[in-house]
Amino acid sequence: MASLISPRINLKDVVVNPANLKCSSLPLFSLRNQYSVNFHLSWLGFFVAFLSWFAFAPLVPDVIKQDLQLTSAQVGNSNVVSLCATLLVRVIAGPLVDRFGPRKVMAGLLICGAIPSGLAGTAHTASGLYIVRFFIGILGGTFVACQAWTTAFFDKNVVGTANALAGGWGNAGGGFTFIVMIALYNSLISDGLTPHVAWRAAFAIVPVPFLLTVAAATLVFGTDHPAGRWSDRHKAIAHGIKDADALPASHEHKDDAIKKEGSSDIQVTVSAVQALESELDFAVNEPVTWALAVKVIARPLTWLPALAYLTTFGYELAIDANLANVLFTLYKSPTFGQTKAGYIASIFGFLNVLTRPLGGYFGDLIYERFGVPGKKYLLIILGVTQGLLSIGLGLYIDNNQHPSLTILIVFLILAAFVCEAANGVNFSLVPHCNPSNSLQSGIVGGMGNFGGIVFAMIFRFQPAPLGKAFWISGIIAVVINLFITVIRVPRV
Repeated sequence: MASLISPRINLKDVVVNPANLKCSSLPLFSLRNQYSVNFHLSWLGFFVAFLSWFAFAPLVPDVIKQDLQLTSAQVGNSNVVSLCATLLVRVIAGPLVDRFGPRKVMAGLLICGAIPSGLAGTAHTASGLYIVRFFIGILGGTFVACQAWTTAFFDKNVVGTANALAGGWGNAGGGFTFIVMIALYNSLISDGLTPHVAWRAAFAIVPVPFLLTVAAATLVFGTDHPAGRWSDRHKAIAHGIKDADALPASHEHKDDAIKKEGSSDIQVTVSAVQALESELDFAVNEPVTWALAVKVIARPLTWLPALAYLTTFGYELAIDANLANVLFTLYKSPTFGQTKAGYIASIFGFLNVLTRPLGGYFGDLIYERFGVPGKKYLLIILGVTQGLLSIGLGLYIDNNQHPSLTILIVFLILAAFVCEAANGVNFSLVPHCNPSNSLQSGIVGGMGNFGGIVFAMIFRFQPAPLGKAFWISGIIAVVINLFITVIRVPRV
């Protein structure tokens, strides 16, 4: 694409690129513009999805296992099953976003996921548990809508940070869910409910109301695209290209597409700040056809972030699903039970509040100097480091009959930091790969879930010694991340 001038419109709370109507700033602390509102709805939808998607994990190792008389193998099977539906839904969610827009897809997934969440208490056998957890896995597809939503509203200079913040704050719902479900279960037990009733009641009290409330807020307060309706997205870009060619370097300008965000007399200053050289600048989501799908799938660049995400987000999912059980098995005693194991395991998910946004921020920072190749190599370095830490953790557990809980927690925090930061860098890279469709996001998200299944299967079939699952997972991460170094990326 020929180089075009990219002006910026400076409003009170946001800086908007009139060429594509995307926001070039991150107005996190205001709800007076559509960019802020949609940003917060995007991560909130992903956050509440975890309230049901991960609600079983902290309770399965003890109370649910005993109540349903499950074997350890059946517990592992249920963890794998919970990721299978998400794998399918994430791949499908990409094309759905391209056709209907991220707002409607987000709300639809939350509503659909609320139904099996309300039926969680009907599980009385292992088979019943598998069925419920499979359909609750629908909620994992909200990640694709979340990332597509922020990508549609934020410009290339901040899209990495925006995607990472939304993904990180949403992912923190995993850690929040551990704490809430355990605290609520213990509260219900103290109020006189039996374990058989308490864990079932917890599902009715927490996930369903939150899922439906956020779905309603998404439909009422959210918008499809900076131009308004999803069907108007092409008009906005066509108008932006025309304006970008016509605008002088600096002048006073009133933009009709932006006026609706504030008063009719908003004065804005437009200044030429950077050349538009990337396909991302004027990319518009197009409905997926078979020809487009084949083109995307056959492109090596598609698989760079996808394979990397398999190793990082897949690892995170497996750790979130299995860590409480690992800790409970290693340290079970009168002073170390389900509650303490769950609280410690929640650290891994909670760190997303900080780690994933940092990954996106550094991705954007490196992009300014080194372009897209900088994001690629930062992603690979973090992925390899995660693998090495997981190998170290596994070897430490296997070579110590009574591994120190403190050392184990340090390993986990370091692994969480690089793993989750890599996830943030990944979705700062994704918009540069196939920017005209969300199938790319669906493939990457789906591969992350496929990785979760792979690593969960490793934990399922390597129950002892416990460290073996960690170092096998680490070796896989190192090998795959080194392999993808050969895939070339665009300069911008």
